Amino acid sequence: MATGTEHKVETTGLVGWIDRRFPLTATWKAHLSEYYAPKNFNFWYFFGSLALLVLVNQIVTGIFLTMNYKPDSTLAFASVEYIMREVPWGWLIRYMHSTGASMFFVVVYLHMFRGLMYGSYRKPRELVWIFGCAIFLCLMAEAFFGYLLPWGQMSFWGAQVIVNLFSAIPFIGPDLSLWIRGDYVVSDVTLNRFFALHVIAIPLVLLGLVFAHIVALHEVGSGNPDGIEIKEKKDADGKPLDGIPFHPYYSVHDFMGVCIFLMIFAAIVFFAPEMGGYFLEANNFIPANPLQTPPEIAPVWYFTAFYAMLRATTDPFKIVLMIVIAVLGVIALVRARGKWRVGLPVLAALVVLAMYFTQSKFWGVVVMGSAVISLFFLPWLDRAPVKSIRYRPLFHKVFLGIFVAAFLTLAFLGTKPPSPAGTLIAQICALIYFAFFLGMPVWTPLGTFKKPPERVRFKPH
Repeated sequence: MATGTEHKVETTGLVGWIDRRFPLTATWKAHLSEYYAPKNFNFWYFFGSLALLVLVNQIVTGIFLTMNYKPDSTLAFASVEYIMREVPWGWLIRYMHSTGASMFFVVVYLHMFRGLMYGSYRKPRELVWIFGCAIFLCLMAEAFFGYLLPWGQMSFWGAQVIVNLFSAIPFIGPDLSLWIRGDYVVSDVTLNRFFALHVIAIPLVLLGLVFAHIVALHEVGSGNPDGIEIKEKKDADGKPLDGIPFHPYYSVHDFMGVCIFLMIFAAIVFFAPEMGGYFLEANNFIPANPLQTPPEIAPVWYFTAFYAMLRATTDPFKIVLMIVIAVLGVIALVRARGKWRVGLPVLAALVVLAMYFTQSKFWGVVVMGSAVISLFFLPWLDRAPVKSIRYRPLFHKVFLGIFVAAFLTLAFLGTKPPSPAGTLIAQICALIYFAFFLGMPVWTPLGTFKKPPERVRFKPH
């Protein structure tokens, strides 16, 4: 008797036996062999699968590292040295993990940049983008918690500085910093809780978000460089005219990208695992000493752009921010055409008032956090009538280039000691960063747009 939950089974033998109890073949078809992706993918679409590859690398190498790592403040640094010097192939596993952390951010940054270029955050992929931004936040948390574990000078003092930033939050700041550390200073308690979060809690959340990201993507379909929805044009069998099965076409396509990536990855692991101090700082090869502060404390390169914004938020810059927010509030008030639309002006006034009575250190934390949170609102900030940068006016491409240049400048300045000139440049770049997002509702609809083609442009190669 049918129960209503049975599904059609077309296979026989062992696979058929499994299919009657688990949707193995149906899952394979839905997400690989019969999942139709646009036929005009280019090399920018390598980075999603590469991110998944690096995630697997981090999990596998992390498991092997935990077999010999000791989350104890008196043993942690020595256990890392033991892994490097005594454990067979331990040095390789450690370098694969440390290099993998940096390469994870490389591929994720490039993956997000592709989304900015081709409008991958636009309808109907808003949720895909939000899940992706949440993954980015989780990666930052995972990297931060793992940064302390080697218990070297830079990891110890870097964690101390970052955790102390939370003390700038009014009213709850000191208690929040104490709760994060578990002690009044970074200590054995901090190391243990960061270890637990790094190897169990955050990875579980990260895997859940990656699963949701892929499921949401396969529900609405992949975007493409032309910004055309291939599901809107199908043949008599219901297959997209401009689509091809992900497997075997894009599985082979991505395999080529994986081979190139692994060659680069292996070259770094074997010949330049420290990458001149950007992947592994020299100070982290010195045991943590709570009584000796390093001359310069800076985070790893993938945090430096946001760190530069934090460092650039001085008292004079806070005044500049107050003026900018006040001007935005006045503009919003002028544009308001009813008493129910004065929410933004009132919010701007409250923010300016709060900034006047609070420290610039706190607003540095706010600026740093807002730089990441603003990414979540991108689907609703962009008002352009087309998705892809290919069909947008030239000044849209110029604005995107300026935004990228500002971000890279911030990342570079974050690796350098503070200076008056560097602080000024960082402040200008921070303003450009936020102007790019906050100005989107104004500048994205402007200009003359090219009409996207009816079908995707594709030249076999």
